[in-house]
Amino acid sequence: MDFSELEKDNTGRCRLSSPVPAVCRKESCVLGVDEAGRGPVLGPMVYAICYCPLSRLADLEAMKVADSKTMSESDRDRLFAKMEENGDFVGWALDVLSPNLISTSMLGRVKYNLNALSHDTAAGLIQYALDQGVRVTQVFVDTVGLPETYQERLTDALYPVVSAASICAKVARDQAVKNWQFVEDLQDLDADYGSGYPNDPKTKAWLKKHVEPVFGFPQFVRFSWSTAQTILEKEAADHFISKL
Repeated sequence: MDFSELEKDNTGRCRLSSPVPAVCRKESCVLGVDEAGRGPVLGPMVYAICYCPLSRLADLEAMKVADSKTMSESDRDRLFAKMEENGDFVGWALDVLSPNLISTSMLGRVKYNLNALSHDTAAGLIQYALDQGVRVTQVFVDTVGLPETYQERLTDALYPVVSAASICAKVARDQAVKNWQFVEDLQDLDADYGSGYPNDPKTKAWLKKHVEPVFGFPQFVRFSWSTAQTILEKEAADHFISKL
């Protein structure tokens, strides 16, 4: 995956995609949607689609794709490489949503909550595939919130085209986090921030270390998350008291 655009500007959203296999413009295709990084307080959220002709679904399944959450990072990387090798019938696209975009959307004057952002991103990726000429006839979505809001077919994570989308999303998020370009001049940057989830002690310790009482957190942090807000409020209060 080419993250050069994200590395130039990681404050908004970035779309990456494979070439569209010629067969996907000729034959009826099935498309799966999944995400990675919805819950963490650190790093981006990634939504991904994967698609292939219905006639080649068994070939995708033969790659032994599975829900990315059940696999090691090396296994995910290996399977993504395998999907790339089979680009004559497997296509994908993804949106990387920055922590800054997520937080400013949620805290703006007109609230845009995470579920709405997720739904719109998933719908946008499906429309993108259609606009590229992919003959999508079936869509399977690993839903967020109430399934009815998607008005699409649903499936569990065992369905191969959703599992393939899950792998794309997780590989992309892992790479984005690993290669994150901090725009802030951070002293003694600590790369050991744990899982990035709010209840992880390592993550909380990283947040406390890298909060600035006046200016807040680096843009790697989803400052709309309650964990981040609580830490910022405490550090800002302590800073104010120390100045008295």
